Amino acid sequence: MKGVILAGGLGTRLYPLTKVTNKHLLPVYDRPMIYYPIQTLVEAGVDDVLLVTGGNKAGDFLQLLGNGKEHGLKRLSYTYQQGEGGIADALALAEDFADGGPIVVILGDNVIEKSIAGPVARFREQGRGARILLKEVPDPQRFGVPTLKGSQVVRIDEKPAQPASPYAVTGIYMYDATVFDIIRTLKPSQRGELEITDVNNAYIARGELTWEVLDGWWTDAGTFESLHLASNLVAAMRLTAAPH
Repeated sequence: MKGVILAGGLGTRLYPLTKVTNKHLLPVYDRPMIYYPIQTLVEAGVDDVLLVTGGNKAGDFLQLLGNGKEHGLKRLSYTYQQGEGGIADALALAEDFADGGPIVVILGDNVIEKSIAGPVARFREQGRGARILLKEVPDPQRFGVPTLKGSQVVRIDEKPAQPASPYAVTGIYMYDATVFDIIRTLKPSQRGELEITDVNNAYIARGELTWEVLDGWWTDAGTFESLHLASNLVAAMRLTAAPH
């Protein structure tokens, strides 16, 4: 299984910090943000990774990460997203890299506490379709929100004013190779972007999307508040793990 980290975008919600650097290179406690999704994939046994980036500071990732060996990666590849076409547009750039196989996709600003080795293994057993990870949050209207009916996700709404559940769709997705066929059928949303929510809803329409609740805490780090929260959560985790 291969991994894709999406680390493009202009990070406008973190301006002026992002005036001189890519959002994903900002610190989360004691490490650059991009280290965390890499660690998440490596701990799940995914060591062949494509990093999709963009903007004016894309070269800084190469300077920071090199070939990825010191992070436990067997291979780290890079590709460049022109402009701001959305998450699904960025993912489309991974088609050649995926080479017809399944992929684990993680947004570059997602920081989590526990391992996703279990969900990745269960997706391998699933063999086709998609798998998403949900997390109960106090502010689901900031995210894609699932409507649940029994054990099924019947629909996902992007940033709904009235969320149908307390769950957010985290920025960790697992897809089979048909994801690229789905992306080719997408139309830009009102934001002018190709939305990952539309990809997930296409899998739901086929009856091929499964889900589970992510273990441990999870946050994105795309706003000042969530960046601060991520740093505090990581700091508390490090201090707990440190020998006394």
